[in-house]
Amino acid sequence: MQTIEQALEKLSKSNFRSKFYLKEADFSYIERVGMEKIAQHAKEFVKERLAPANPKNDGKQTPMKGHPIFVAQHATACCCRGCLNKWYGVKMGVPLSEVQQQKIVNLLMAWTEKQVKQHMHNVFVKEQANENMKL
Repeated sequence: MQTIEQALEKLSKSNFRSKFYLKEADFSYIERVGMEKIAQHAKEFVKERLAPANPKNDGKQTPMKGHPIFVAQHATACCCRGCLNKWYGVKMGVPLSEVQQQKIVNLLMAWTEKQVKQHMHNVFVKEQANENMKL
């Protein structure tokens, strides 16, 4: 079993998965509702859209945008049961256990937190550059 760090490293090497990133609207939403609420949404989305043995519209149940967790799901290959099977060996046609659901949520949140941290760093660097130009 791989760690979250190992999974994120592997995903970063995928041409498709590495193209996903949060946009300014996503960061604004996260700032407005907080990471605790985002984690709650992640848990709900996983339970409702991935946990059933045969999710409704599997393969198409996760929008590409509209919520930071939707983006995270695609970036981490946690968007449908097919991707979970391909990337993590999760069996098809079997409901996800509570432990599996929590592991998925943990991965989604780790990816999201990494995006937020990078965004905050970029904002800081930009602000510093602007300050230096004023001197």
